[in-house]
Amino acid sequence: MLLSGGSAYGLAAADGVMRFLEERGYGLDVGVGRVPIVPAAVLFDLAVGSATRRPDAAMGYAACEAALTVPRRGRVGAGTGATVGKALGYERAMDSGLGTAAVRLPGGLIVAALMAVNAVGHVVDPETGQVLAGPKGKDGRPLDTLALWGEGPSGGLLPGTNTTIGAVVTNARLNKAQANKIAAVAQDGLARVIRPAHTMYDGDTIFALATGELEAPVDVVGAFAAEVVAQAILDALP
Repeated sequence: MLLSGGSAYGLAAADGVMRFLEERGYGLDVGVGRVPIVPAAVLFDLAVGSATRRPDAAMGYAACEAALTVPRRGRVGAGTGATVGKALGYERAMDSGLGTAAVRLPGGLIVAALMAVNAVGHVVDPETGQVLAGPKGKDGRPLDTLALWGEGPSGGLLPGTNTTIGAVVTNARLNKAQANKIAAVAQDGLARVIRPAHTMYDGDTIFALATGELEAPVDVVGAFAAEVVAQAILDALP
């Protein structure tokens, strides 16, 4: 699975991931060889920095080599050009990035999330409702997107140019239908800390992966999936 920036150009990084896996014999056996299947999602960050600096196959390969190290957070990887709070335009948005979170339950169940946060809306503290990052006001402080939209429609935003992408990973044993359910439930985590979430300007995507080490109720996995997604989004903020 690949998470990348660079809009559609960033999908080129998946070629490097495929090469890395092919060299090690991983992939779907099609009789004449093994074809690595690499699901990928990209976020739109071309308006940040240079639009011609994009992830490529070499970066995808290098990311695989570094995948077993401790995950980095902030403005790295897919989160390099991530921003939040676009209601007043990109020039008034605030930096975001890549965040992680995980929970280990007493029975051994682990649920973790990795999120690259690039939303139209602002990010809030779920306990207090405080705006942590959003459109910058004249004093540099983050504003409430809903309050701004309540004053009138925003302009200058294009559908799909603001995308929060990520993955939920668990050691539970899940079939395809159950994994699909976990991916859907995990989206609830976005709505807990991003306001508004799932707008027509966003293209939010969450993958669900399971290593199949132990049995666990799907509802329990899903409940904690939403929790760790919300926490990973908060962790993505500088």
